[in-house]
Amino acid sequence: MIGYLPMDRKERREMLASVGVDLDQLFSMIPECDCIQADEFQALGEEGMSEMDVVDRVKALAAKNMNSECYDSYLGAGYYDHYQPAAVHHLINRAEFLTSYTPYQAEISQGTLQAVFEWQSYITRLTGLPVSNASLYDAASGAAEAMLLACRDKRRYKVFVSEGVHPDTIETIHTYCHAGDIEVVMGALDENGQTTVFPEQGKEFACYLVQSPNFFGVVEDLDLVTEKAHEANALAAVSQDPVSLAVLKRPGDSGMDIAVGEAQSFGIPTSYGGPGAGYMAVTERLMRKMPGRICGATIDRNGRTSYVLTLQAREQHIRRDRATSNICTSQALIATAATIWLALQGSAGLLDVAEQSAAKAIYLEKKLTESGYFKLVYDAPYFREFLIEAKEGIDLREINAALLEEGIIGGLVVPGNRMLIAVTEKKTKEQLDCFADTMLRLCDERGGK
Repeated sequence: MIGYLPMDRKERREMLASVGVDLDQLFSMIPECDCIQADEFQALGEEGMSEMDVVDRVKALAAKNMNSECYDSYLGAGYYDHYQPAAVHHLINRAEFLTSYTPYQAEISQGTLQAVFEWQSYITRLTGLPVSNASLYDAASGAAEAMLLACRDKRRYKVFVSEGVHPDTIETIHTYCHAGDIEVVMGALDENGQTTVFPEQGKEFACYLVQSPNFFGVVEDLDLVTEKAHEANALAAVSQDPVSLAVLKRPGDSGMDIAVGEAQSFGIPTSYGGPGAGYMAVTERLMRKMPGRICGATIDRNGRTSYVLTLQAREQHIRRDRATSNICTSQALIATAATIWLALQGSAGLLDVAEQSAAKAIYLEKKLTESGYFKLVYDAPYFREFLIEAKEGIDLREINAALLEEGIIGGLVVPGNRMLIAVTEKKTKEQLDCFADTMLRLCDERGGK
């Protein structure tokens, strides 16, 4: 067979040695754990294998993974297992979507540009804000870009971020802000898991950011956040799960200036945490300070509807000193998949997904907490996801390990012997009952005090 790599392993080692780097050093940042079996890949041998043998080997390795198709999963924490209709996968495999990149030539990119325009239209309708861009990498980069936008607008270099924001998003914000010499001040959650305490010296801040529902599933009071931010002449920003917008008050209706979030929950497969697509919507005043680009609709000289890139604010398109960001992808394929999912669902379908997810989460939470083995950590409204704490004598990590043996992926265990459990519309009553009964049986066997 014809080799796809120009060099064999020996030649690669020699090349790296010439610059003082060992091949194994390239993988040194990967933590050692049972999930990573580098030796399995090295066992392919110096001489290589045929394509068919490699495919069989890789399939055997992949079969060792546990996923939501083979297991009943209750993991959430930012990525959610919502149903994707078969039509979505079929449509995004059309050539005009699958191979799309930056649509430099509008006249031959009308399919891509129309999809982007529809995406922006959905986001503005969902958020209640008038302007949306052509998506971002993910929710984390979207939140970080929102902080940079606010600092550019207010010419202040200090931001307030709630501790209820996803930890990965917080880490990304710190990374972006460190490079921009922007101070990040963290705000603690109250006893109900909400952001209600804000900086006393608020006039120094460019932006207040919360997440709603937050990392623990608790719904934040966006009206309060907006009020406190605007009192300090700062921008109010929220990172919001878009499915929740079918049942919760829209950011724009609360007076928010910026809304960002992760569109993965629009039926995109979880895929071990990626890829996703971030969204951003802003007030009209902030439109020209937004990162990325904006697609617009117009009429050509023959009177036909046409789509164009209206605003392009990165340095590839305009002078570097005028650019708002160096972000260089809009995750167009994932955003298109999310757009098709929304079109298939319609407003009634999206509402049904949100209501089912919320109702089934409440059903499961009641079954677990009424047992006496668990208590709800935060006494506040939640959406699709909730945090429980186990009684003394019950080790939730042990419970999770035992659940795996019975074909169930439990929730995310967090410090304090607590578990974050997510429920979507895909769960049947039988699955929820089985999960709860199995959890309680395992607690009985371990003799919770």
